[in-house]
Amino acid sequence: MTDIINSIKAINPNAQVSVNADDINQITWHNGTTPISANEILAKQQELIAEYNSNQYQRDRAKNYPSIQEQLDMQYWDKINGTNKWQQAINAVKQKYPK
Repeated sequence: MTDIINSIKAINPNAQVSVNADDINQITWHNGTTPISANEILAKQQELIAEYNSNQYQRDRAKNYPSIQEQLDMQYWDKINGTNKWQQAINAVKQKYPK
C-alpha cells in the first residue's frame, strides 16, 4: 500500500531521501532536504492507508467494467439501434460495487 518513502514524498514531493529496510529509524536525508519528524511521516502513512482502503470499491469496479473497446462498441451499437446496453452494463457494475 504505502511505505515510508511514499509517505515522505506525499508530504514533500521534492524530498531526497533513502530508507533502510522501510524502517522509520533508518532514514537518511540527502542534499539539504529538511528532515520530517517520524510522527508526521507515520501520520501521513496512516492517512494514505485509510484513503487506499476507502477506495476499495474503485479497484473492484475497475476490474469488472467491460474493456474500453467493448464499451465503445456498445455505445456505437446503442446509438445505431436506439438501445442502452452500455449504460446497463456500467450500472450493473456500479450496483455490484457501490461507493
